[in-house]
Amino acid sequence: MNIEVRYCNNCLFPETKPDLHFTDQGLCSACIAAESKDEGINWSQREKDFHTVIDKFRLKNDEIGYDCLIPVSGGKDSTYQAYFMKEVCGMNPLCVCFETTKVTELGQRNLDNISKMGIDVIHFKKNHNAYRSMVREGFIRVGDEMWPNHIGIFTIPINIATKFKIPLIIWGENPQQEYGGPLESIEKNKLTRRWLEEFGGLLGNRIQDMIGVDGLTAKDLTPYFYPSDEELEATGITSLFLGHYFFWDARKQLEVVKQHGFQVKEDGPVEGTYTNYENLDEEMHGLHDYLKFVKYGFGRATDHACIDIRNKRLTRAEGLELVKKYDGKYPHLSINAFIEYSGMSKEEIDAILDSYTNPVLFEMNDDGSFAKDIEGNLIRNFEIK
Repeated sequence: MNIEVRYCNNCLFPETKPDLHFTDQGLCSACIAAESKDEGINWSQREKDFHTVIDKFRLKNDEIGYDCLIPVSGGKDSTYQAYFMKEVCGMNPLCVCFETTKVTELGQRNLDNISKMGIDVIHFKKNHNAYRSMVREGFIRVGDEMWPNHIGIFTIPINIATKFKIPLIIWGENPQQEYGGPLESIEKNKLTRRWLEEFGGLLGNRIQDMIGVDGLTAKDLTPYFYPSDEELEATGITSLFLGHYFFWDARKQLEVVKQHGFQVKEDGPVEGTYTNYENLDEEMHGLHDYLKFVKYGFGRATDHACIDIRNKRLTRAEGLELVKKYDGKYPHLSINAFIEYSGMSKEEIDAILDSYTNPVLFEMNDDGSFAKDIEGNLIRNFEIK
């Protein structure tokens, strides 16, 4: 039985996307936010505002220390943040990377490249056993094997900032603005504890909820706790989204960082999408994107097509064809990597994937199992249009 799914008239976001809203004219909140970037924001004034803020944190030339801290993965965005703060703003940044789950060779090269750009980098190597337990639990409990990564990339940098007494933290884009979220989250220029808990991808789970999993204690999970209000106040932490102050255009920024040593995936697109420049650091990111697809009926190719449509690089019709070709394919490469990492069997993994699959959106067999084609792909109950 086919169902009707409403899509944005401008991009390809469906109504199934959490926190997405439509106007009476059929435009989604992400497109409205993009319109405000094009027409409703005085970027010249925001640039001045940004420099006014960061100049308050800039150390004198004869002072020893770091002017700001930048959380990095080695991806295109964080490489650009590092380049921008050092080369454009003339600051001395400290970059901090929280080790991803299963790093790729290309991802490691891009991370190493940041230090070759003349910037100090701290690479936080996690407690493998505690992290692996949270990976498995996050996959089972909330349908996200990257759950501990989401929390680590936000807590590790701010914990190090408080320890080093570096009060200014520079993040990149506000993902809620780029991908469509509640108005409150879109308008934020700062990343706070509340923003992390509401919009940081934790899916209602808190680090306290991991205490007891495989015997984990609060001490085992020390790096994943956000600093106390007292620590934050003592350091005077200010966390800014660079994308609030400057027009965020990932493809233009990609061309900049490629000139400074950043490398893309030359042998084809990343699993789950048509691009070759994002999510290069993690072997299992295709599984993460596939989990979104089974829950909501759209994946990473839709995200990329929508951004390219809003930035006038694709027509809606061109984006539609790319989504039909790349979105929602069973991520064989990522699943194989996850089997090796987690110790779970393919049958166990597929059973958990099925438990998070939306039975309204996908065709089912008479025995209650999900219908799949010869490649293991789900069969949609809806038309992408």
